Amino acid sequence: MRSIELVFDESTDSIIRADWSRLADAGLPSLAGHSSPSNSPHITLAAGPGLQFSSFDDPWQALPIDIEFSGAVLFRAGTGKYVLARSVVLATSLLELHRRLHQEVSGALPLTLPGAWTPHVTLARRIPAEQLGAAMDLLDLRFEGRCTGARLWDSGTKTVTPLGGKDLAGAPEARH
Repeated sequence: MRSIELVFDESTDSIIRADWSRLADAGLPSLAGHSSPSNSPHITLAAGPGLQFSSFDDPWQALPIDIEFSGAVLFRAGTGKYVLARSVVLATSLLELHRRLHQEVSGALPLTLPGAWTPHVTLARRIPAEQLGAAMDLLDLRFEGRCTGARLWDSGTKTVTPLGGKDLAGAPEARH
């Protein structure tokens, strides 16, 4: 699987990592337990096993962009289990960057295409339904942040490659 992701400035990255830590400290599922150096808070713009990107019209010129988080979103992750994520407000600047990117990619999964995409930042995977209330009580889900860079994640090679912008928190250079 390959994905193109937006990453955050240091301040926004720290706030999301603090969410991960609060969840983990309470004994709840959290991305804090995923210790790979490639694991950083991000918004997935496009994903797919055959994702290809050739930037003729550089969408990263729009970076940095300010974003707003508002509430939570849940995705089903099996029977009685969910992905818990921060919801990202669909601002014009974010939607335009997403649209421009998808003019330059092929092989993206349908759920990441314009019109079907739900921008979010994952906080926990496979959280049991009965723990959702406790998790929500730990989170302040409304704040503003800034996306400063973009990267390509390749799960097959376990590499992160910067694509553009000023990637302060995600991947300053390709790494494993």
